[in-house]
Amino acid sequence: MNVNFKKNYFYFVFIVLIFIADRGSKILILNIFETSEFTSIKINSLLNFSLVWNDGIAFGLFSLEKNIYYNILTSIILLITIFIIFLAYKASNLLEKLSYLMIAGGASGNIFDRLYYSSVVDFIDITITNFHWFIFNVADIFITLGIVILLTREFLNKKYE
Repeated sequence: MNVNFKKNYFYFVFIVLIFIADRGSKILILNIFETSEFTSIKINSLLNFSLVWNDGIAFGLFSLEKNIYYNILTSIILLITIFIIFLAYKASNLLEKLSYLMIAGGASGNIFDRLYYSSVVDFIDITITNFHWFIFNVADIFITLGIVILLTREFLNKKYE
């Protein structure tokens, strides 16, 4: 088997595993909330699960009701995700490549939701004392982690040049 094929296969599987983790968590939450009368489930003082349907982008920004705007936004997100996969393919080192793939894997989970449900399933609800963060999902964790790694690498590269 070609070494390049093995590498690309690993990268594809990496994206698929992130997608599966995101979809699995969302299916579990949807089943829990569908079969119970709860609107929120308190796990501990920090973490709650609260089902929210997000038709905007990250953290509910740009929530839109009109179909044409929603479809345009979804198309833009899809194009950006394809571009991120291209960046991953062109990345020069493994950490950079995996960071892009985390973003693409998370984005694919949210794109699936946008196409299947016409909204993204968010459910992770974090509260620290009186500070209440936006409700998010597993895909958002991978997107954020990938971005933080890329930004940190860029900052450290500039600092030590």
